[in-house]
Amino acid sequence: MFTTVLTCSPDRPRIDATLMEALRNGWGGGSARWLARGVAAEFDMDRLPDTLEATRADMDAMGVDLNVLATQERRKRLLLADMDSTMIRQECIDELADEAGVGAHVAAITARAMNGEVDFEGALRERVALLAGLNATVIDRVLQDRITLMPGGRTLVATMKAQGATAALVSGGFTAFTDAVAAKLGFDWSRANTLLVEDGVLTGAVAEPILGRQAKVDALVQLCADLRIAEEDAIAVGDGANDLGMLGRAGLGVALHAKPAVQAQAGCRINHGDLTALLYLQGYHEDDFVA
Repeated sequence: MFTTVLTCSPDRPRIDATLMEALRNGWGGGSARWLARGVAAEFDMDRLPDTLEATRADMDAMGVDLNVLATQERRKRLLLADMDSTMIRQECIDELADEAGVGAHVAAITARAMNGEVDFEGALRERVALLAGLNATVIDRVLQDRITLMPGGRTLVATMKAQGATAALVSGGFTAFTDAVAAKLGFDWSRANTLLVEDGVLTGAVAEPILGRQAKVDALVQLCADLRIAEEDAIAVGDGANDLGMLGRAGLGVALHAKPAVQAQAGCRINHGDLTALLYLQGYHEDDFVA
């Protein structure tokens, strides 16, 4: 059995009964169920439709995310999340670079790295080198003035934890940011790269080995072993090419507002909804949400 899930932005509800019934009838699905009126709904069906990708593209143009996943074992026991442009709206290294006066140059490299056009580890070293000499106190200022949480993140973490799940933040960014974000959102565990500082200034280097794509997969494997659960029991979310490994290994991998190369390879895609869409994908009703 498969379950079709429609979601959209909570700020722009656009899923109505007519849309749901047209899709359900066209695909021969069962009765539609509302998870959040106007924002999320689902129905079950016996097989994958031949028109899935074409219909998904049509829905995307309407501001609606369409995903089809296996009906069984939808609720996951581990959340493994990227941070930059996933749990927060920004890329931390781009914000630091802007403070250093090299924002546009670094942002261009970041975009290419996240789309898988350049090697992540090499690109990170190149960008961090441009931060050499920046006063380390700028990190606190960036955290205070520039970093904002992705909508729905607190609810996602709190709701899954209330059901006994573990939440882990694994980032190719920096511990100076992940420690603060993990604490603010209630994550149980976090891992990231370390910016090196000497005499109160950034050295322009990052501690080795760099946490990149393989390290995120390793974190998934380690956490599943520690929790004594299968990888099928994990949901992973990210937006960049270095997230593809963990998205592919987790039982449910979700590309959130992701780069084109990531969307092309991800099984589930959320382009319009916020992080609460990950709860709807797992079959949670809005009444189940923990604030």
